Amino acid sequence: MALHSFTAEKQNMSVTLSREDVEKVALLARLRLDDAELDRMTDQLGAILGYVERLSEVDTEGVEPMAHAVERMNVLREDVETESLPREAALANAPKTDGQYFLVPRIIDAG
Repeated sequence: MALHSFTAEKQNMSVTLSREDVEKVALLARLRLDDAELDRMTDQLGAILGYVERLSEVDTEGVEPMAHAVERMNVLREDVETESLPREAALANAPKTDGQYFLVPRIIDAG
């Protein structure tokens, strides 16, 4: 699935999403999807892309771009102390861990 191709496809052709595209995105997102979930996600994501494609047909000439559909001011929550995520849950999807910490490749030479 080449994201850059969506723009070109949007102009003349409909955007198609294959099961392989969904498998690749799931792999990149580190999601384990079974066959039924892959089929369902392919259908659902395809429907979303179809809707976005329909939106591209709307005449937006003279419409000023905006970040939100409604005016929002300071939508952040209060900064209050809450219980932390359990260590096991935080490390559950880590590519490498020692059981306590994330293990990452060294990028700075210690010498």
